[in-house]
Amino acid sequence: MARLTKKQKEAVAKIEKGRVYSVGEASALIKEITNTKFDASIDLAIRLGVDPRKANQMVRGVVTLPHGTGKDVKVLALVTPDKEAEAKEAGADYVGLDEYLDKIKGGWTNVDVIVTMPSVMGKLGPLGRVLGPRGLMPNPKTGTVTMDIAKAVSDVKAGKIDFKVDKTGIVHASIGKASFSADKIAGNANELLQTIMKLKPTAAKGVYVKSIFMSSTMSPSLALDTKIG
Repeated sequence: MARLTKKQKEAVAKIEKGRVYSVGEASALIKEITNTKFDASIDLAIRLGVDPRKANQMVRGVVTLPHGTGKDVKVLALVTPDKEAEAKEAGADYVGLDEYLDKIKGGWTNVDVIVTMPSVMGKLGPLGRVLGPRGLMPNPKTGTVTMDIAKAVSDVKAGKIDFKVDKTGIVHASIGKASFSADKIAGNANELLQTIMKLKPTAAKGVYVKSIFMSSTMSPSLALDTKIG
């Protein structure tokens, strides 16, 4: 087992063993136990009492974090020429169609989100092997396939994220940066948790939220109270 560094030992010492923290308490403490030289990401891991192998228990959604993600999200807008100006004005980093489809075919995926129009989706189908594993395939359910390109781009830039329960029943999501104030971290965390609560499948039986953990890049994790008001 690897030895803990001095800073890691100090961080662990600040965590009360067996303690379950409120969102507000954890949001303040996570800043104290994060000692990276870079601006670490703050993440939540929510274990749900669902069976994601069953379609009627899949939990997937989108949420706009009130304080943003703290990340400069690179957006590619795959649109027809009549929509290019709209996409550029909304802040898309890359705008075009055929030239970017060719780049993606060649393996280029240097973006965080792709937004497009319904009429273009047919051209993206063959690129599923490249985009799918990277989570870049646009989807109407997440608002990235739409005729309102300006809103789609603006929402993503403002802090809109999509999330999905994985095969082990856990939702992983980044909710901000260690440089955020504790209030902003808590605000983003609560927004995500409330959204997940609203998405509880009717087919899910028993305890819905089994556990919640907050952590930052390379920090210990904090157990959160699963009672979400």
